[in-house]
Amino acid sequence: MQAKKAQSAFSALAQPTRLKAFRRLVAAHPDGLPAGEIAAYCKVPHNTMSTHLAALLRGGLIAVAREGRVMNYRADLDGLRGLVGFLMRDCCGGKPEICAPVIDTFAASCGPACAEKIHA
Repeated sequence: MQAKKAQSAFSALAQPTRLKAFRRLVAAHPDGLPAGEIAAYCKVPHNTMSTHLAALLRGGLIAVAREGRVMNYRADLDGLRGLVGFLMRDCCGGKPEICAPVIDTFAASCGPACAEKIHA
């Protein structure tokens, strides 16, 4: 991930409603959710939610697919992976032992199945 794209992703996640929507979409992965359901969950009007979802799209953190008349949004885990990789690549300075405790903490917090995937 390039710095400009990472900045866009961080900017999108820095807003409370967008962070709440993104976390909900990650929890709903891989199915995704319709825009109206996300707006209801975040307790914002549909037009406001559209603006928030557009920011997350620009940041590369979500994807959208039209299903009939419904816009279905889902978390883009490759985008999230790219953002985390952007941080890890630069912060470790080529020394993976520096980042290992951070990765282990993430693995422990997401449960055994997740930890197994992280360390695979």
